[in-house]
Formats: sequence, C-alpha cells, structure tokens
Amino acid sequence: MKKYLLAGLLTWLPLAITVWVLLWVQGLLDGMFNAFLRGASAVLPDPLAGSLQQLGEWPGLGVVVMLALMLLTGMFVTNMFGQWWVRQWDALLQRIPIVKSIYSSVKQVSDTLFSSNGNAFREAVLVQYPHAGSWTIAFVTGRPGGEVAGQLPGEHVSLYVPTTPNPTSGFFLMMPRTAVRPLQMSVDEALKYIISMGVVAPPPPAPPALAPLARPEGADPNRAG
Repeated sequence: MKKYLLAGLLTWLPLAITVWVLLWVQGLLDGMFNAFLRGASAVLPDPLAGSLQQLGEWPGLGVVVMLALMLLTGMFVTNMFGQWWVRQWDALLQRIPIVKSIYSSVKQVSDTLFSSNGNAFREAVLVQYPHAGSWTIAFVTGRPGGEVAGQLPGEHVSLYVPTTPNPTSGFFLMMPRTAVRPLQMSVDEALKYIISMGVVAPPPPAPPALAPLARPEGADPNRAG
C-alpha cells in the first residue's frame, strides 16, 4: 500500500504544483487588473463604470490583458520613436528622489539578466563553497568592476551561488578564474539539479566524435580493401 501511495503521489505532485503556480500567477494578475478597473471606475460615468466592473468578473482576463500589454509595449519600444519615449521616461524617473535609486538598480539588474547581449547566467560552473573540499554549482554573472576590480590581483569572475530548493536567494562571490571549473551542462539543467537538491542529475556530456582515419599517401579511396 505504501509503495502504491508513493507512486501515485510522485505522479500527481508535479502536476498539482504546476497548476498551483499557474493559478497563483493568474490570481496576481487578475488582482492587479481589478485594482486598475476599480480606479478607472471611480472617475468614469456610471454606465462605463458598471461595464468595467463586469469585466473584472471574468477569470483570466487579467492574464490576457497583461500579455497583450507587454506585446504592444515591446512593439512600441523597438522602434526609434518608442526608444525616444523610453529615454525620456528614464530621465524623468532619474530626477525623483528615492524612486531613482530603486528604479535604476532594478533596471540595471533586469537589463543584465534578460538582455540578449549580456552574459549573466549564461554559464554554470563548479566552485568550492563554503569551504575547501565542499563543492557547489554557481553561475557566472560577469567580472568585478570599478574600485573592486583594482583591489583584486589577477583575473576574477563574479558568481551567484543559489540556495536549495529556492534559487531566487543566494550569495554573491568574487573568485579567481583559476578556482572556477566550467561545466558543459546548460543553465536550465543546472537549475533543475539545484532545485531538486541533486536528485535530478543532468545527463553526462556526449563523448567527442572520433576523427576519421587518415589514408596512406597514394592510396586509392575507390579501391576495395
């Protein structure tokens, strides 16, 4: 009985967690959408306000609206006119006290992580942490810069060491490049390995392809051996 219950749990648990996460995201986006509708209803005439409140009763509409908004925003900011407006918006927020500190920090991190030209979280490595002889997986986020780089002799790399099973929290390290062992596994495979606490191991790297045998000089390739 215990064997069958455990097998059933392992079958349904991933699906249940997936559905729970999707419902949580849907509830979050629907809540934001309903808050916007309530704010808009307060300043609109009664007929329009009633129509907006009815829209808020449709489950999942906030997800559709958010996806459409991000798509339209992406189409707008990828042209020259939209980029000009983005620069003006950034300049405006940079002049507001307190807001400029939060906005600039979040923007720098998001541009580094999600930019197609960046190198953050593009390489998984093996490092000794928290002490010698203890190994863990880390992600290369770049190289130290500014005053910090001048205080570090030799080539160093910036690393993010995620915690298990929640990789959104972790530790920031700066280590010599020689102390880092590169891995052939992808970032997705490394994250699965970390989240599963080492249970879901990535497949071993494929062996290198064998080079073709060289023919002796003067040998006829069409001649049967």
